[in-house]
Amino acid sequence: MSDLAPQIARRGLLLVLSSPGGVGKTTISRRLLERDPAIKPSVSVTTRAKRDGEIDGIDYYFIGTEEFERMLAAEELLEHTNLTHGRYYGTPKQPVEEALAAGRDVLFVIDWVGVQQLKEKVREDLVSIFILPPSLEEQVRRLRSRNKDTEESIQKRIEQGREEITHWSEYDYVITNEHVDSSVSRVQAIVAAERLKRTRQVGLAHFIENLRHEVV
Repeated sequence: MSDLAPQIARRGLLLVLSSPGGVGKTTISRRLLERDPAIKPSVSVTTRAKRDGEIDGIDYYFIGTEEFERMLAAEELLEHTNLTHGRYYGTPKQPVEEALAAGRDVLFVIDWVGVQQLKEKVREDLVSIFILPPSLEEQVRRLRSRNKDTEESIQKRIEQGREEITHWSEYDYVITNEHVDSSVSRVQAIVAAERLKRTRQVGLAHFIENLRHEVV
């Protein structure tokens, strides 16, 4: 008798992590990618200039505004946003669809607006997780500990966070990030369960049919 689990073909999932600033979604996403090589980060297109150390196709796909608008008009983006100073960001549809069809999972770290757009296009593939801070005081402490933002910027992010938190009920799962390692473990548990959903195991019918006719 073999101890090996059967390899049943499955469709990948589209995993989204969202949170207010300073809660830890970026740290959680990095550690998740380190622990689980089956999850790949989504690579966005952007019209902003490439920064020192960034690699085209790894950090972003750097494109012009005209090309971005063409992709948007042709419905080649799953979600998009327009930030200040005319900087556009968006997620190309084709590489994500190819990854999901091949059984690979794709990680998005985006806000609730992007999640709403994804729900309209890939709801069956979407697994969304909202991450809360243990307290507002702790969120402020984490923002200040970065030494990256002015006090005015921190206060603005806090107020934005108050608004973002009101969208918690639009997500499939909600976790509180008290400790990063335990939060990553919770996300891994969610991913493990979602991978086993009957609807994602597209090879299940074939496997069961073989079981029914297996000669022993």
